[in-house]
Amino acid sequence: MSKRNVVHVEIPAHNVEAAGEFYQSLFGWKIQNVPEMNYTMYEDGSGSGGGFPLASEENPAGQVLVYIASDDIDEDLDKVKELGGKILREKTEIPGMGWFGIFQDPTGNVLALYTDLKK
Repeated sequence: MSKRNVVHVEIPAHNVEAAGEFYQSLFGWKIQNVPEMNYTMYEDGSGSGGGFPLASEENPAGQVLVYIASDDIDEDLDKVKELGGKILREKTEIPGMGWFGIFQDPTGNVLALYTDLKK
């Protein structure tokens, strides 16, 4: 079973490149722009990281999304429902990387699950 650690954090931005530059200057994070996805990835130097997705109605600025490691997203999403949570996005493939799913807990917090393709 996974350690259920945080594996990715997304910070929505209206300008993903500018957001990357800001955090690179502030924290020294390694930044990689992915223009074809309008996304900027960051790595904090400890192996942790995340990205800056384009802010949208579904993913508004100010709503940071935390991804938690999952060995079985389908099973975890079923348990979310069982415990009174709501599924916002069913298991979805990220081509060449892995899978994710997004849920809302009973108090309204939104989190995501992630499984690496290598598992």
